Amino acid sequence: MIDLYYWGTPNGQKISIALEEMGLQYKIYPINIMQNDQFQADFLKISPNNKIPAIVDQNGPCGKPISVFESGAILQYLGRKTGLFYPSDEQQRVEVEQWLMWQMGGFGPMLGQNHHFNKFALERIPYAVERYLNETKRLYAVLNKQLIGQKFVVGDYSIADMAILPWALRHDWQGIQLQDYPHVQDYIERLMARPAIQKALAIQV
Repeated sequence: MIDLYYWGTPNGQKISIALEEMGLQYKIYPINIMQNDQFQADFLKISPNNKIPAIVDQNGPCGKPISVFESGAILQYLGRKTGLFYPSDEQQRVEVEQWLMWQMGGFGPMLGQNHHFNKFALERIPYAVERYLNETKRLYAVLNKQLIGQKFVVGDYSIADMAILPWALRHDWQGIQLQDYPHVQDYIERLMARPAIQKALAIQV
C-alpha cells in the first residue's frame, strides 16, 4: 500500500496517473493547500519543502517504509519499483529523464508562474504576465516540435508523459490556443483516451 499525500494540482495528478497506470494500491491523504495543510508539522516530516505530492511506500526497500517527495523523484521511484514506464536500457532511460527534467525545470515552474500572474495575482502586472506567457509559448513550441512524427514525448509511453500531461491540460489558464500547437493537441487527446488517466483525473478531494 502506498500513501499518497495529494491535492488536485498538476503535480499531484502526475502521481495519481502513475499509480493508476502501474496498478499499485494506494490511499489518498488530502492535503488542502488552500487551507495551508502543507505546513502542518506531520506533513513536514514527509515533505521537507512543504509541497505536494509526497508518498510513503509501506513496502519500500528491504520491506521497510520509505517516504519520497518531489513529483519527479516519486515518478522515478515508482518506475524503478515496478519496472514500468521507465526504461532499464541506459540510452532510453536518459532520453526519458531529459524530458522529465524538462518538465520539472520548465514546463511546470514557468507555467505555474503563468497561472499565478495571469489568473490569481491580486495585482495585474503586465510585465510578469507577458514574460511568463512568452515563455509558456516557447515551451509549448518545444513540445510541439518534439512530438512531430511520434505518439509520445520520447519512445514509448513513459513517466515523462505522465509528468507533462497534467500541465498541458491547464492550457486555458495559460492563454494557450491548442490549435497553434497541433501535435500537442493530438498528444493530449491520445493520452486522455487512456482509462488509467481518466480514472486518475476523476479523483475528487
